[in-house]
Amino acid sequence: MLALHHMLSRRLPFFYGWVVLGCASCAGFARQGPAVATLTIFVAPMTTEFGWSLSEISGAVSLGGLLAAFSSPLLGPLVDRHGARAMLCWAVLITGVASLLLSQTQSLLVFYLLFCVARMNFAGPFDLGIYGAVNNWFIRRRPIANSIVTVALMVGLTAMPLIAHFAMISGGWRAGWVAVGLTVLVIGFLPTFLLMARRPEDLGLQPDGDIDDAGTESNRSGAGKPEPTFTRAQAMRTPAFWMLLGFTFLGYPVQSGVSLHQAPHLIERGLDPTTAATVVAAFSLFTGVFGFLCGMMVRRLGIRLVLSVSGLFMTAGCLAMIWVHEPAQAYFAAAIFGVGLGGLLTVPPIAWADYFGRKSFGAIRGVALSVQVSAQATGPLISGVLRDWTGDYVLALQVFAGLSLLATILILLARPPKHA
Repeated sequence: MLALHHMLSRRLPFFYGWVVLGCASCAGFARQGPAVATLTIFVAPMTTEFGWSLSEISGAVSLGGLLAAFSSPLLGPLVDRHGARAMLCWAVLITGVASLLLSQTQSLLVFYLLFCVARMNFAGPFDLGIYGAVNNWFIRRRPIANSIVTVALMVGLTAMPLIAHFAMISGGWRAGWVAVGLTVLVIGFLPTFLLMARRPEDLGLQPDGDIDDAGTESNRSGAGKPEPTFTRAQAMRTPAFWMLLGFTFLGYPVQSGVSLHQAPHLIERGLDPTTAATVVAAFSLFTGVFGFLCGMMVRRLGIRLVLSVSGLFMTAGCLAMIWVHEPAQAYFAAAIFGVGLGGLLTVPPIAWADYFGRKSFGAIRGVALSVQVSAQATGPLISGVLRDWTGDYVLALQVFAGLSLLATILILLARPPKHA
């Protein structure tokens, strides 16, 4: 494959990193098969057929996230050494097959076995592979590259629930899982397998496509300063590492908890399932659009300001969802929350790479991802347990609003570390 990549990089009239970005975007689209926004479409029909509680079905999301939390610190260094191609190929294959097999679910145990595997891939290997590839190939253009990946992720997150919903209309929820599995395999595998390359240096190139025999540009950050070269151990000794980690711990339960239970909450408020599905899709669309804009504003406004504004929008979005009783209100709340979530999904990968560099990005991101997916695992559980306890989602949304506000305060303390 390396020979093919060499040949293409010489013949293409543009930087080969854009090809890698395209592969990462296809993988990002495919990643959304086991996303909580996709699973939310299946919650009502599966709980109705099998009599499962919301806490039980939420537990699969949480357990899959915990499995990713244990595996991510081990997988991160593999991305640094071997690149993202193999990890993403396996992630796509396993996720696609697991989604297809979910159509044959007959028990809660089988659902847990299959969905936990898919969710572990979603939270661990997909994230490490996608952002490991993008942040290795881009430094100066890192914000735009990460913004494009976020758009691809949100296009997938917009499309997957609709793909599942319309397949379910004609064939039930089992047909929905078949449609999701086939989409994952068709879009995610071939581009990654054939065209993904590890680092620009492997092809005799510089990051961002810069031409500099001395390597000056390739060792420059977006701010014009020397690119940092922290090891994982060095990064963990900086206050910035722990402030970013704290923001992650507080922010990501909100993302997963709201996303999974958004459709059931809307249906409980009187919206029909089709309207709820389109609100979920609109929420994902807003997330993608504003994720792109947040990425573009990082260099101008700074990481801390963009993330703090995102946290405030997430807080407002959670509170707005409490008052939803009709479609217009639902779209408004989804838009506000989507604006905040766009920043949460786009900017942290840029922050980890900008603050600590490319050399050990996978290892550092692996530790951070362990906290992220653990936090994401708690969100659906909080929503499900509080819903079963109180009879609605009001208390859960109030808790998530509080967590978002605390994350906003904490991120303001995350000053960039001194370069190693």
